[in-house]
Amino acid sequence: MIFMKKILIIVSTVLVILVALYTIVFMVDYNRCSNLKLPIFALKVNDGTTYYGLGYSVRTESINDNLLKVEMYILNKYIIGSITDYEEDNKKEENFGKVIMVNDKLYFDTGKKSNFIHTCGTMDGYIMSNVPSNTLPTKNNEANFEGKYGYQYGESNTIELYIDNEWYVFKLREEVSIVPTLDDKIYDNTIWCGTFQLIWNDLKNELAKQDIKFEEDLEVVNNLNKGTFTINDISDKYYYKKYGTPTLELKAEIEREIKRKFNEESDILNDFDWQGRDPKDFFLYVMLKKDFEFKNAFEKLENSKFGVFENVEYFGIKENSSNKLRDQVEVLYYNSKDDFAILLETKGDDEIILCKNPKGDTFSKIYKNILEEKDKYSGNLNMKAKETLKIPNINFKEKKEFKEIENKSFYFSNGDKYSIEKALQTIEFKLDRKGGKIKSEAGMMVKNEMGVLDENIREFSIDDTFAIFLLQEGKEVPYFANKINDISKFQ
Repeated sequence: MIFMKKILIIVSTVLVILVALYTIVFMVDYNRCSNLKLPIFALKVNDGTTYYGLGYSVRTESINDNLLKVEMYILNKYIIGSITDYEEDNKKEENFGKVIMVNDKLYFDTGKKSNFIHTCGTMDGYIMSNVPSNTLPTKNNEANFEGKYGYQYGESNTIELYIDNEWYVFKLREEVSIVPTLDDKIYDNTIWCGTFQLIWNDLKNELAKQDIKFEEDLEVVNNLNKGTFTINDISDKYYYKKYGTPTLELKAEIEREIKRKFNEESDILNDFDWQGRDPKDFFLYVMLKKDFEFKNAFEKLENSKFGVFENVEYFGIKENSSNKLRDQVEVLYYNSKDDFAILLETKGDDEIILCKNPKGDTFSKIYKNILEEKDKYSGNLNMKAKETLKIPNINFKEKKEFKEIENKSFYFSNGDKYSIEKALQTIEFKLDRKGGKIKSEAGMMVKNEMGVLDENIREFSIDDTFAIFLLQEGKEVPYFANKINDISKFQ
């Protein structure tokens, strides 16, 4: 009997110790998972995202080895999880507004009713199917909102949809455009980055050794020949460029160097023809990459309108925000809530200029106007207490082939005849409350043709057309510019 009691005491003690150890192990991993950390008492399985502990499992999500989500389960029932603010700042519901597809083209709601008097009641077509509001239609006569409505063709690339006894105007969306120089004419939703200018400078100065001249006089070529952006306007820490005879060895060298310098891969090198090149052909390439971070992350603001667009993401400064956020904003000028420019300081050497309702038909003129307005402004250059700031998040990736300068003959100074076989540029840009980043590539294949020869409280709300410039501190010329009218193209 005494022996049995001793056995029961030992077994009970062991069980208590095991339960205590299990509780400690479980609570350690529970706390780690709730704080976005990997468990230490669970074993990873082959998929690399799942861990199994004693009576519990852990599932993870990551991007580029950065943990985004850690969740713990008991018997496949979710009990705890932690999500990084990556989701807060980067994951978003797509908001296109109302969109219809007609004749293989997308038409977007302008938010306006038609002024046209419709004397004919015959419809040109009808909306026949619908998709969710956060997706784009993919079939003709399809809409991303409910209803089977009739439509008629309008003027200037518009379609007018008959909804509840009213005609609403839907307009064909213009594409985002990329210009190669600061001096090119711009319209709404236009981007520029200095990378293409840099390879043109090498083509002109190092290879042709004279201005590039086509038989047809093109304004874009004249602007490129001006060389308004050069390597003197940005540190070589932020770009890599190379030119030479196009071979697979040159391609491999470029890929190796951009990986070493920026840990990046090219989005354009495979678009060029590298096989069987003439030894007198040339390939010119540049990549520019910069990351920048604000000294203090701005506030995440509620989604609101930008022009006619709803549910747009914003960051900035609230009335009760810390003054340390206002300290990283310099007012360049303020004429009204619809006419102002500000400069945002970063931890590094980047300065971000934002200008609401910019004036000028080129980025050069817009930038010059900003400087002129700044010079004559005598108001307060600092943001005061209770003054607010609202800036839309920006996130886009665009690619452009400059076909207007391809397959046109020109001459080097030694009389050799050449033409541009292909010219490409990509621009990626992101701006949010923490900072941003820019990456741009430009490449050009040049083919030898064997030829011869005190105020009121101010409101800094960038919720309509604006321009943005990036320049390196101490430099005179920006290295990136963007004019935005349709924010939906850039989020």
